[in-house]
Amino acid sequence: VHHEEPLLPSRPPLSGEKSGNLRCKKRDWVIPPISFPENDRGPFPKAVVQIHSSNAREVTILYKITGPGADLPPEGVFTIARRTGVLYVNEPLDRERTQQYKLTAHAYVAGTEEERPAEAPMEVVIKVVDQNDNRPTCSKDPFVGDVSETAVLDHPVTRVSALDDDDPATENGVVRYSIVRQDPQLPNAEMFSINAVSGVVSVASVGLDREVRVPAYKLIIKAADLEGRGMSTSCTAVITVTDSNDHAPKFSHQTYTGSVEENVVGAVVARLPVTDLDQPFTAQSATVYSIVTGDQRGVFNISTGPSGMEGIITTAQALDFEQERRFTLLVAVKNRLPFAVPLRTSTATVSVIVEDVNEPPVLMPEERQLTVPEDLQVGSVITQFRAKDPDTDRHQAVRYRLLEDPAGWLEVGRDTGLVMLRKTMLRGSAYIRDGKYRAIVLAHDDDVVPATATGTLLIHVRDVNDHAPQLEEQIVQFCVLDPVPIPLTITDGDGPGNAGPFTVELQDDARVNWTVSTNPAGAVLLKPRRFVVPGEYPLALRVYDAGMLYWDGPLLAEVCQCSGSALTCTRPVPSPRQSHAPLAYAAIVLALVILLVPLLLLLFLRRTRGHKPTAPLVKEVLRGHLMDYREEGGGEDDQVRTGVSVRVLCESVFSLYFEHVCVCRYMTSPSSRRPCTTPRFGNLCVVEGDPIAWPFDTVRVFEYEGQGSSCGSLSSLQSSSLGEDQDQDQDQVSQLLAHWGPAFRKLADMYTDGRDTRAEWV
Repeated sequence: VHHEEPLLPSRPPLSGEKSGNLRCKKRDWVIPPISFPENDRGPFPKAVVQIHSSNAREVTILYKITGPGADLPPEGVFTIARRTGVLYVNEPLDRERTQQYKLTAHAYVAGTEEERPAEAPMEVVIKVVDQNDNRPTCSKDPFVGDVSETAVLDHPVTRVSALDDDDPATENGVVRYSIVRQDPQLPNAEMFSINAVSGVVSVASVGLDREVRVPAYKLIIKAADLEGRGMSTSCTAVITVTDSNDHAPKFSHQTYTGSVEENVVGAVVARLPVTDLDQPFTAQSATVYSIVTGDQRGVFNISTGPSGMEGIITTAQALDFEQERRFTLLVAVKNRLPFAVPLRTSTATVSVIVEDVNEPPVLMPEERQLTVPEDLQVGSVITQFRAKDPDTDRHQAVRYRLLEDPAGWLEVGRDTGLVMLRKTMLRGSAYIRDGKYRAIVLAHDDDVVPATATGTLLIHVRDVNDHAPQLEEQIVQFCVLDPVPIPLTITDGDGPGNAGPFTVELQDDARVNWTVSTNPAGAVLLKPRRFVVPGEYPLALRVYDAGMLYWDGPLLAEVCQCSGSALTCTRPVPSPRQSHAPLAYAAIVLALVILLVPLLLLLFLRRTRGHKPTAPLVKEVLRGHLMDYREEGGGEDDQVRTGVSVRVLCESVFSLYFEHVCVCRYMTSPSSRRPCTTPRFGNLCVVEGDPIAWPFDTVRVFEYEGQGSSCGSLSSLQSSSLGEDQDQDQDQVSQLLAHWGPAFRKLADMYTDGRDTRAEWV
């Protein structure tokens, strides 16, 4: 390798040199190719190469090496002679540890300050020459593989591999493979082969049989370098022969016998064990079974037992001894997986014997549904159960009895099966559910151990119209004004069709003032036909059901002094003040006497003026503390009749009993009068309800609360207005009353307020 030598600076001439300036010229590194074999035996240090600088002819050169193997780990492998440049190796080299070393060579001018470089640093590569000093090593041991016993030739089984640390670019690292031995050598010694280059082990011969011959093989394989001629090592390969379905399962016997009782489903008839040379508990040995012939009606099932090596025959339907007593079945077995090679299927014959048992009688039908009227006569035949004994080979009689009869209504003939009525059936009984009565009849034979059968009887008890309708209300209430119709509640113990719709008729005189109607919803409504005065009215009613069965009964109608719905209709109750001490009654009597005195004076003055004799103005009957005034002022009708004077004359003002009658006269003049009788409720004089009374509001009734009441008097005497034509007598009376003191002041004011007094009391 040649390099440009850099210009060296001027320096003093070396010893023996002539003085003068040096001229810059081209210099060369002389480094020949370097290689050194591994595992060299020495002696060491051993010269490898000599490094030479072209400047060494002019100046003294010193040499130095640096890098891994010199002054860096691994240190001291190489050294260099400082003045000669000879490179030495100090120990054997190992290519497998370090294939080459890269060192840096330095040349310095001797004697200069800080040893001035004579050449640029140069890389020195020392390549370690490979020697065949390593054997191949197996990548693992043993190698494992498996092969099916039905594998074809050249089928790959496994692959063997070995590694050599020598240089793979040379023969030292090239490995070849060969089979040294096969164990066992069955059916021959060359059942497998190996590829010398790749190490793949393949099937070399047919005849692998896991069940009969060998389940596994062991191969000893040699791996050698130098392409098989050099250093070698041994590897082991274990090859397992896997099972394939190459053996058919076989029944242990050719024929089997089983028996089963009739009328049993799911009973085990026979168990059929099998054998299979394939590996147990694998898919290759798992078995399935089928019935080939002898079961055209599908009365049997066959399945695989828990072990997988047994067939179990069971009954899929109840067998009938009387119909068929023996079955012959042909059963086949095979593996779940298809056969690997053509094989013959194993079969067996199974004889099944049906055993006779005592069967229960058969009721035809087992359930009967009947409709029976509830008034059916006791002792009548309702139906008949018939049972047939299926045991034709047995001579047995069938008997009948009741197993369930909750209400005890029925009885059944022991030998005939006739079901008769023992008691009258009640349609409303608690034993009837969903409209039906349920009874169970038991039929049994006379065997030592009787066999029984049950029949169900469902009786629908048909309703008969044997209950008359009933009216729940006893008292109904109405208002005298705008009465609201009252719905009547009717019940009937019969069922639909014999109960509603209901028809109600009024009997006797009730039709005159009352009426019954039915609304679109079917409700029966009662209301007054016309105006009915307050009071109690007994009504006679007849109620029909849909079958025209009727009921007659009374109904009390109360008419109250109210309007619309009779929500506030109450009967009069005695005043709690009636129970006061006699002292209270004495005080009331005294007050009435004081009030009667001025009234009597007024009547006396009227008689002295020539009027007709009149009845007392006030007729008072003591009843508690209430005072009844039966006079009201005229209304609008009085005012519109011009020139007509209306006078209302009542013979009784304070009337407190129902038997009293208030007689009122209406007149247009003193000589023109016509009587009218107005009914009253309680102690009230009612004119508004009388269609012939005129004017309609001439009578108003106000209750007097008595002395000491917080309310003022509502008497028409106080509210009336006296006109200017008041006569002299009235003035005198008022003056007289005013002088009697404050107790008579109110009565005096009644005759001085200008009220028109055109009504006379007679």
